[in-house]
Amino acid sequence: MVVAPTLSTVMRRLQLGLVVLAGREALDRPVRWVAVSELEDPTPFLEGGELVLTTGMRLDAGNAGPYVERLVARGVAGLGFGVGLGHETIPEALVEAAARAGLPLVEVPRDTPFVAIGKTVSELIAAEQYDELSNAFAAQGRLTRAALRPEGPRAVIDRLARELGGWAILLDEAGTVRHLAGRGAAAAAAGDLGPELERLRRITSQGAPASVALSSPEEHVIVRPLGARRVRGFLAVGAGRSFTPVAHTVVNAAASLLTLAVEHGGEHLAAERRVRSAVLRLLLAGQADAGRETLERLGERLDGGPLVVVACAGEPEALLEAAGSEFAAADGDAGGDRVVLLVPASRAGAVAAALGEHGLVGVGDPVGLGDLRAGLDQAGRALAAAGHGTARVVRFADLAGQGLLSLLDADVAEAFSSALLAPLRESGSRADLLGSLRAYLDCNGHWDAAAQRLGVHRHTLRYRMRRVAELVGRDLEDPAVRAELWVALAVAR
Repeated sequence: MVVAPTLSTVMRRLQLGLVVLAGREALDRPVRWVAVSELEDPTPFLEGGELVLTTGMRLDAGNAGPYVERLVARGVAGLGFGVGLGHETIPEALVEAAARAGLPLVEVPRDTPFVAIGKTVSELIAAEQYDELSNAFAAQGRLTRAALRPEGPRAVIDRLARELGGWAILLDEAGTVRHLAGRGAAAAAAGDLGPELERLRRITSQGAPASVALSSPEEHVIVRPLGARRVRGFLAVGAGRSFTPVAHTVVNAAASLLTLAVEHGGEHLAAERRVRSAVLRLLLAGQADAGRETLERLGERLDGGPLVVVACAGEPEALLEAAGSEFAAADGDAGGDRVVLLVPASRAGAVAAALGEHGLVGVGDPVGLGDLRAGLDQAGRALAAAGHGTARVVRFADLAGQGLLSLLDADVAEAFSSALLAPLRESGSRADLLGSLRAYLDCNGHWDAAAQRLGVHRHTLRYRMRRVAELVGRDLEDPAVRAELWVALAVAR
């Protein structure tokens, strides 16, 4: 977009005897270039926004009106008429036509060369472009200084709203408002930006940089994603007028600074999570003192009372976010797919309910700091039960039969389970034999109920159970065999 001076500015700069004869009320039109033409119809060679200069060689009272109409339809900024050559004065018909159409008509004396007008417009355009660039650089400097302040991204948002004379909003990757500033920001935040954020997620996931621009008579809005390798947040800005090239430059600079901030913050967060995972391994290994000391170096401490181990399966980022200030870490022993929390017993119920909104949750019984491994085993079994049932949150204490299982040596029970169920895991069958066996036992051997739970025909389930009996070499009609298989499934990992 070319930065253009107004016709009024051109008139003041020249000071060479130019006289406005019509269209004085429209002198604020921008002049994007100067075009000299003696054609009766120069519009095929114009783009709009030009100051057309002519000596009127082909103009007379008969064609003055249509000539003006063509110029107005093309969107020219004004008409300069040089007198003293073809016409000693501007034809009255041309003055009247320009006045009717609201087209600025300027008389150019013979002593004022057209080239002087062209040079003046060119110099003004260059000067205003320089001012625009200077303003953009100055604004970028102010934004950079704001980014270096302790509040970082919040200060950038505050500064950006002032630079634009509008509002600015910082949102996280889920679309939650983190900070806003400027008049109208609260109303914009209360509006529904969800569809635009989802569009940006889709486009950015395909590797293409993107932004969304929304315009209405009352407001102009730009939404930009933040993040280098993936979307980590969004910047939304708005103003009551369309964005100038400087405004676009300022918005881009702010987006770059905010991207640096969220990426840098993400690196710190990733490092902190790695430390928490290491602390979790220390605590589970029985090295409570070393784990506590490491946490204290992070400025944290574990509650001295009974702790509840909570194991979660789901999107790790969402679970860690939902954990809030509780101690939470990815369980390296589970391949990083499981998130483990150590929560004071008094808060375990509320925390588990919040986590249940984001994944499956298993809750162990309260244990001391030295018994966290047992607490994790309990939480893991409860989590496995949550994966096989309809409840998203399962407490170990609520699992039927766990009073008996708690009497078994964990390592011996696991070895028994692995040996008994190994043929089913290694069968290579496409049918889920373990899941079918679990449903069959949970339904006390009732074919119809178990088949309905699995979503298969009862004959299919009968075939699978015959296959299970062949692989384990046991008679499933024997209650003792069913009990052994139930125990094996209950302690299976």
